[in-house]
Amino acid sequence: MAKSKQQTIQSLKTKKQKREMSHLHFAMTSKNYIIIGIGIAIIIIGYLLMSENSVDGFLPTVVAPILLIFGYCVVVPVGILYTDKGVNQNVVEEIKEVKSEVKTNVAAKSSNIKTA
Repeated sequence: MAKSKQQTIQSLKTKKQKREMSHLHFAMTSKNYIIIGIGIAIIIIGYLLMSENSVDGFLPTVVAPILLIFGYCVVVPVGILYTDKGVNQNVVEEIKEVKSEVKTNVAAKSSNIKTA
């Protein structure tokens, strides 16, 4: 029984350490989804403009490729990488809280093991 609790504490500790080591914290918020949705809408408009039957037209040969490149290479990556400063601060605070909880749990478990 004690080993399973110790293993779960260790697994929680390693998971939190892995999160701390990563430099990019992808916090998907509603703003991120809105930006990605706008990017998908731009891509759809680009494909719709490209589907015109005109070979020599301005929209299918010039505007549509520009919209597609802008949607795929600019808007969607910005939507993925965008972080709100308030959310980023919350993530840092949560990591600190979990870190302190793990330390207290490990200290409590080690004191219980020594007395037993």
